[in-house]
Amino acid sequence: MTSSILNFSIRARFTLIPLLTALLTLVICVSSNPGVFNVKYRYPRLQGSLSALKEHDDKRQLTILAGIDLPLGGTGRPDILGLYYAKIGIGTPAKSYYVQVDTGSDIMWVNCIMCKECPKKSNLGIELTLYDIEESESAKLVSCDEEFCNQISGGPLTGCKANMSCPYLEIYGDGSSTAGYFVKDVVQYDSVAGDLKTKTANGSVIFGCGARQSGDLDASNEEALDGILGFGKANSSMISQLASSGRVKKIFAHCLDGRNGGGIFAIGRVVQPKVNMTPLVPNQPHYNVNMTAVQVGQEFLDIPADLFQPGDRKGAIIDSGTTLAYLPEIIYEPLVEKITSQEPSLKVHIVDKDYKCFQYSGRVDEVFPNVTFHFENSVFLRVYPHDYLFPYEGMWCIGWQNSGMQSRDRRNMTLLGDLVLSNKLVLYDLENQLIGWTEYNCSSSIKVKDEGTGTVHLVGSHFISSAIPLDTSLLLLSLLLLMTLFLL
Repeated sequence: MTSSILNFSIRARFTLIPLLTALLTLVICVSSNPGVFNVKYRYPRLQGSLSALKEHDDKRQLTILAGIDLPLGGTGRPDILGLYYAKIGIGTPAKSYYVQVDTGSDIMWVNCIMCKECPKKSNLGIELTLYDIEESESAKLVSCDEEFCNQISGGPLTGCKANMSCPYLEIYGDGSSTAGYFVKDVVQYDSVAGDLKTKTANGSVIFGCGARQSGDLDASNEEALDGILGFGKANSSMISQLASSGRVKKIFAHCLDGRNGGGIFAIGRVVQPKVNMTPLVPNQPHYNVNMTAVQVGQEFLDIPADLFQPGDRKGAIIDSGTTLAYLPEIIYEPLVEKITSQEPSLKVHIVDKDYKCFQYSGRVDEVFPNVTFHFENSVFLRVYPHDYLFPYEGMWCIGWQNSGMQSRDRRNMTLLGDLVLSNKLVLYDLENQLIGWTEYNCSSSIKVKDEGTGTVHLVGSHFISSAIPLDTSLLLLSLLLLMTLFLL
């Protein structure tokens, strides 16, 4: 299930009023509570056709275009279908919930006890839990007249009365949807307490209590989770809420090890390694950046300058929730041509309609060229042949995809996913509206600064056990979510 979300203004979308009215009626007398935090990563090796991989990215792109944000995940391996999720605790006493970590959406939501369409089991080897606001001592219902509700709805709700809950409705680009109401409860997480040491901390967060699910979010989803944890740019995201309360800085980083599995996910100011940063494009809901050029080997592609200008369905987006990388046709065609022309004897086959594949027995890094994307502030992102070529049924397949082969809406879109982001530390600095990356050993550790004491601590990669057995075809990569606290 992709996680970039379109937030509908309840006042403006009159066709949604009957559903929202029903939800308001459903939740008038309910109350709510808190949770815990631990990030995990599980990626099953791709089964059968490559079309499943493409379908995953297609749905994600639809939601990106529909208009709000993008997710965090992926192995950096195009031949693997990724699922990035966190084990968190919500409520008092806390219960465990598994939620997808998503840099593409803003709000956090979990399935609730009154939901009849919600999944009750998952083949991920995890136990699903329905949130019950009545069982949490710290839970509080968010009423429809609160400022948070006005902000998320685009203004005061029509028909809002005293003690009525604040409803939400999220519609994904693939047609899936979640609807319910907002509650406020405590979320527990691990904060940095020393070199490779953590301690438990918590903070109150407003999140959605899912009462109705449809599409890939309902009980038919075999790889179901309890909900979604939004790490988007808006004030409604969990990181924004914790930052506004003075608990964390609005800065986070991830490093996905595409070679060994494992990695790092940390909230706080990374001081080592040093990361070159480029500005985020202002007034964009996604992590948009200003790309200036594309280089294949030693040669720069001849591309019209206006192709890189940010705007509606234009520009470049960094999306760790997309597995592959999508380029406008004017970039894709010459790029692939330069790759395949390195070996004139190559016979290119089209697999599953979208993938260009070929047989080659040598070392790909010795023959095929690096691809380098250039950005504002002289920042570049280099992608090696072993990253953009992946093995499939005795062949090498090219991970670059033609966004012009999608709908006309996507023909000028540049979407850089895990194909280019793996084995790199990616830093999101929302305090200063910057994003950057550097090549890094994601099985090692980074240094994060405690803003309160000024001390610097090591944060290492993590592997946390799961109910899923580890073997060569099915791995669980678990990442510990670490937050550095700072003093007010």
